[in-house]
Amino acid sequence: MNRATSLKISVSGVRGVVGESLTPQLVAKFAQAFGTYLGRGEVIVGQDSRQSGIMVKKAVLSGLLSLGCKPVDVGICPIPSIQVFTKQAKAMGAIVVTASHNPKEWNGLKFLNKDGLFLNYHQVEEFLDIYHQGEFSLADVDKYRIPENEENPTEPHTKKLLSYLNVDSIAKGKFKVAIDCCNGAGAVLAPWLLERLGCRPVLLNCVPDGRFAHHPEPLPENIAELCRAVVENKADVGFVQDADADRLAVVNEKGEPLGEEMTLVLAAKHVLSQEPGPVVINLSTSQAIDDIAADYGVPVIRTKIGEINVVETLLSLEEKPAIGGEGNGGVILPAIHPCRDSFTAMGLILEYMASSGKAVSELQNEVPRYFMIKDRIDKTREESYRLIKELRKKFTDKGESSLVDGMKIIFSDYWVHIRPSNTEPIVRLIVEAPSKTKAEEMVKLWRREIEGISKWK
Repeated sequence: MNRATSLKISVSGVRGVVGESLTPQLVAKFAQAFGTYLGRGEVIVGQDSRQSGIMVKKAVLSGLLSLGCKPVDVGICPIPSIQVFTKQAKAMGAIVVTASHNPKEWNGLKFLNKDGLFLNYHQVEEFLDIYHQGEFSLADVDKYRIPENEENPTEPHTKKLLSYLNVDSIAKGKFKVAIDCCNGAGAVLAPWLLERLGCRPVLLNCVPDGRFAHHPEPLPENIAELCRAVVENKADVGFVQDADADRLAVVNEKGEPLGEEMTLVLAAKHVLSQEPGPVVINLSTSQAIDDIAADYGVPVIRTKIGEINVVETLLSLEEKPAIGGEGNGGVILPAIHPCRDSFTAMGLILEYMASSGKAVSELQNEVPRYFMIKDRIDKTREESYRLIKELRKKFTDKGESSLVDGMKIIFSDYWVHIRPSNTEPIVRLIVEAPSKTKAEEMVKLWRREIEGISKWK
């Protein structure tokens, strides 16, 4: 894999293969650019548990120190906790060393502003201009500052969670919960939080050493161990996080994975039943959210893919939004913090189980049922945009279409969304239909269409 194909720079941050496209020199340069963009001050630095994390973080620290910034190292920490901590600490911003759901050979950087939010497109553009120009605000040696270590960076986050959730109700359920942290950053908080909620945790891969026991993306095909553990331990529910703990997938009491789309569906139904309000989701999120929102008479606003796009829309609404998120298992509850948060998602689903007195399988049967297939096709960034351009020419008059992010077309009996990935050198192909057979047929049809265009372009 060469540098051009493996380095991804987008609104989601920077990701690359360690030692190939992502080097210490490159990381230090990004840190210098970000520190210059922020101005000298306190910058939070955290990481997920990847084995390359220490090396990458040292390069980040070096870059920040060269500017006279004061790094505050929070160590291995879930990214939603870092986001809450950054705002509470009144820092200038934060750099998080993580590649989220990417495989172990990848690592990257996510950049947060003073509010603990990802940079928007305008802010990314300004920051990258500084990076490409290479003109950094380097400090004199006598202006170098000593980094600090923060011993309890998750505390502000957990306080918010425990004050929002109905802890007593959850505790009365005495739920046995199988939790798979993938040996990622979630392992520093998830077991403690479950015990604090009165649950009986069954721990799988809860050592934050970065030795991923399976692919860190919480898809059904990656969590067979958790499914078995739920059955063997007679657990009430199973939860699995990705490496930096912003995404959550659920397994019901029968050991059946619900699929990551269902995380937000269940959380949204519970929240809307308590306090109805607008829902903000991205273009690829399940139609089930629209159906549930219609039951409560609230609007659904859809955005481009990317957490910051959902968050900025949430924050811009005049009417108080109830919930937002992305169908990749990312639940965003503004009452806690406007960020994807697997711990909030866990709490909401446990609270839903407690208040309803129903098993997870019963709750999933009460929401609209759709079948979504997420496929991927290897393409460089240039190839991806050429492909989307040709697809738009050919198909945007065939159904209700959106060109906000790639191409989404809603037909009478299914929808399709094709877009370049923000984080990997691929094109994402997503289809959702009322039946599995229909979804499978449409994925095959659109793959053939894509392959046909790729051959002659």
